[in-house]
Amino acid sequence: MKYLHTMIRVSDPVATIRFFELLGLEELRRFDSEQGRFTLIFLAAPGDEDAQVELTHNWDEKGYGEGRNFGHLAYRVDDIYATCQRLMDAGVTINRPPRDGHMAFVRSPDNISVELLQGGARLAPAEPWASMPNTGHW
Repeated sequence: MKYLHTMIRVSDPVATIRFFELLGLEELRRFDSEQGRFTLIFLAAPGDEDAQVELTHNWDEKGYGEGRNFGHLAYRVDDIYATCQRLMDAGVTINRPPRDGHMAFVRSPDNISVELLQGGARLAPAEPWASMPNTGHW
């Protein structure tokens, strides 16, 4: 398992980037989704590019309530199906199952979202995951 990033939602990306630059972080990459109407901006401290902060700007957002601006932690795993099965067997909520063999979201006991991303190539769809519905927000 490898730590990837922590995601936070931002209302003003320019002001937020300026804040993180004052802390010493630098922008690594940016992705705009016209269809999804969002922008993802990844920042990290120089020399520590593996520990990133993902800023998510939802273009049509009208303000976040307390606590809704924190998004999730993200980890790369060696086998997303085995990891999710182990977690599910232990009673962990799988909010977004790994239907695509690439990504899943689970919840901590305190309802913190944790994104799991398949390391390497996407795995072929497999049951029971392929037909499992989402159980909540991530």
